[in-house]
Amino acid sequence: MDYPGFTIWFTGLPCSGKSTIAVLLGEAIRRERNMVEVLDGDVIRTNLSKGLGFSREDRETNLKRIAFVCNLLTRNGVPNIAAAISPFENVREWCRDLIGDHFIEVYTRCPVEKCIERDVKGMYKKALAGEIKGFTGIDDPFDDPIDPEVVCDTDQETPEESTAKILDHLRKEGYLPARGSTNGSGNRAGVQEAAGAE
Repeated sequence: MDYPGFTIWFTGLPCSGKSTIAVLLGEAIRRERNMVEVLDGDVIRTNLSKGLGFSREDRETNLKRIAFVCNLLTRNGVPNIAAAISPFENVREWCRDLIGDHFIEVYTRCPVEKCIERDVKGMYKKALAGEIKGFTGIDDPFDDPIDPEVVCDTDQETPEESTAKILDHLRKEGYLPARGSTNGSGNRAGVQEAAGAE
């Protein structure tokens, strides 16, 4: 069976778990679909969006560039995952309109207090001290998603549990083989829990 391409579009505060879940999810999708692309926000900033700053206009440009790549991958049948902060509802809607029916928004919902606890790089500390300006969740807005396809409460769920929740949605929508079925590579889907179990 041929499965369509799709975009998993993560949104959430810094340190809410986007990148961790994206890696686990990418590993799981690769096992079942034999291909996946993960577009991490930091990597995109270094390459595709090098030279852009952190003004609202530059952030919107960065996200639209990511969506452009995701759209190319999706329409060519490639599963892909975009893991950027993506704080603006208007831009997320623009990305959804561009990619169309195969756009799946995943909200890594987490209280800012918990994100601060997880922040090993000390970014929140610097933002709270005024050393970083325009930091999402501190002095720059984050628009909560209006109607995401999947909500992962990452202060209550393990990364593995959040990953499994997204995989369940992908199976339900026909993007991955149903549990217990066999995919194109002969692997049985659902025998191993997706989130990092080898």
